[in-house]
Amino acid sequence: MEIQLWREILMPYELAVKELEVKFNHIINEYRVQKMYSPIETVTGRLKSISSILEKCRKKDIPIENITEQIEDIAGIRIMCQFVEDIYRVVDIIRNRNDMEIYQEKDYIANAKPSGYRSYHLIVKYNIETLEGTRKIFAEIQIRTLAMNFWATIEHSLQYKYRQNIPEHITKRLTASAEAILKLDEEMSSIHDEIMDAQSSFIIHAAIVSEILNNIQNLYKVANRREVIKIQDEFFEIYKLNDLEQLKSFARQLDIIAEGYRAQSLR
Repeated sequence: MEIQLWREILMPYELAVKELEVKFNHIINEYRVQKMYSPIETVTGRLKSISSILEKCRKKDIPIENITEQIEDIAGIRIMCQFVEDIYRVVDIIRNRNDMEIYQEKDYIANAKPSGYRSYHLIVKYNIETLEGTRKIFAEIQIRTLAMNFWATIEHSLQYKYRQNIPEHITKRLTASAEAILKLDEEMSSIHDEIMDAQSSFIIHAAIVSEILNNIQNLYKVANRREVIKIQDEFFEIYKLNDLEQLKSFARQLDIIAEGYRAQSLR
């Protein structure tokens, strides 16, 4: 394969990464717009480097001309979740989509690797539109908790440094830290409901404050300035109390005031 063809080969995968990032971030936004908890915390994407592709070909004895058929992780997406339970919710979301087809899945959470590595891996087939028409390519999706990702990132760096031959004393400490990560995830799951209640309250609080500030800003354009300043001062006093019910009541009253001015503007 000629060197100058690498860019052409990787372009569809680069597009796949960008599109998948947008789609998964859109899922996050959909949950937030509906004031619901999103099982997806963050999404990142990466395109496998040429050097990494060549190294994989060397290790697995893959002919260069077969990389698009035999290397399934040229396009990579990493999805981070807060809880282990969320990982399986995300898998179900992907399974029910029509724009990607699950080709292979490996559950390294239920069946962790000997090193302690835990994650959920999906290989999906994804359609890309090119000048030559529709092309189906492979993409890898890794789904982890934030704690799992922290451990995996450290382990990957050590594997790179020691070229897959990590010293035994470091391996033992990595294994011990993997067990600690497992206990952390289990502990977070055990207080899942309390955490969810707290986060739900935060999301609702933030949405109400945003709505109130938007209404106040709009009132400055149509209402008496002194009246708006009085409303603004009242809002700050209620905000200091950190009482969600009072904040909701204030928001409802402000909606009525804002609607009154909107009605006047239609006459």
